[in-house]
Amino acid sequence: MNAPQGDRQFAAQTRAFDETMSRGEFILLVATMMALTALSVDVMLPALPQIGDALGLANANDRQIVIVIYMLGFSVGQLVYGRLSDIYGRKPVLLAGMAIFIAGSLVAAVTSGFATMLVARTVQGIGAAAPRVIAVALVRDRYAGREMARVMSFAMAVFIIIPVLAPSIGQGLLQVGSWRLVFDFLFVAGIVVALWSGLRLPETASNNCRKPLPLAEAARHVIEMPQTIGYGFAGGLVFGTVLSYVSSAQQVFVDVYQLGDLFPLAFGATAIMIAVASVTNAMLVARFGMRRLSHVALALFTATSALLSAVAFSGGVNFWLFMGLMMPLFLLFGFIAPNFNALAMEPQGDNAGMASSIVGFLSTGVGALAGGIIGHLFDGSVLPMALGYLALGALALAVVVWVEGARNIFRVGR
Repeated sequence: MNAPQGDRQFAAQTRAFDETMSRGEFILLVATMMALTALSVDVMLPALPQIGDALGLANANDRQIVIVIYMLGFSVGQLVYGRLSDIYGRKPVLLAGMAIFIAGSLVAAVTSGFATMLVARTVQGIGAAAPRVIAVALVRDRYAGREMARVMSFAMAVFIIIPVLAPSIGQGLLQVGSWRLVFDFLFVAGIVVALWSGLRLPETASNNCRKPLPLAEAARHVIEMPQTIGYGFAGGLVFGTVLSYVSSAQQVFVDVYQLGDLFPLAFGATAIMIAVASVTNAMLVARFGMRRLSHVALALFTATSALLSAVAFSGGVNFWLFMGLMMPLFLLFGFIAPNFNALAMEPQGDNAGMASSIVGFLSTGVGALAGGIIGHLFDGSVLPMALGYLALGALALAVVVWVEGARNIFRVGR
């Protein structure tokens, strides 16, 4: 198919898409699909002590395994869906993944054993990988470059509302029932996403106007692209800082700072900073570029982590100082995540499904392992978290320097 014909077909498909689903609804659905993973983690944070008691866990840090195992299943699951969506289309693969997520939620809601809970959470994570991979592929099908970063920023600004509210939702569910209501809630949320996407979402995979690349060539096109692999890996390192915070947040706010039922408010105050940054990023990215915004943010993130580490090492981190440093860190993360994701996907226009799978697997897997290790080192203080933030931020910065070269860091227009 020659270029003019391809352009005309793409334009026709875009018009047909817009007639079915507006840009606003598209961003809202993408945000909801992306938020399903955060919801599946954050809504249960207040319930972790009950889950631990009910399933016979003696070590409080072992509760974090319920979160980490989900993220590992989520990471592995992402390897599958992108390629399948390139071949069979975005919608059928998305709906298959949602069916898996719903089944995992149902099993988790009725189990009475820790081993079965871990299996159910793994299945849940594998299923939740589908909406995450498909969401990124959908955006890449329709947008490219800085416009993709803008759309991803708006989607992140919307989706962050869900994890901000999730701990409060979980706390409310515990007021009227047991921890099992949390998984009932996720079961219903999965059905809502499945119905919404099944009834409203048009197919976008055909927008590429080509057959998918052969499997080996598609994977090689991702793996051998330094920009894609580098930003995917660096994004995973930074995501590890957020996951370590999420996995130990209940212990930090309840056990260290004695907030009790106010824990969801403190958690939401930090998370909302990602939404603020995402909206700001969407307005600034066209002017300054993805690279400069994310590079500056990463450098400041690492410097702020160093300050937190120094204060934590001295033993002087009271609640207000902790919040005063965590909120800027989450704000900076909001500038890093959407731009790193867009930069990783930028060279993969005709290979969006496979690229989304591999980048998602890499970033989530690295984040889950790093975040899980840091979270499990919790010792009753915030020092392990602070040192983990510093180490991961510095490593991410080193990876970016490797990808771009030292001379290209912070350059305008890149």
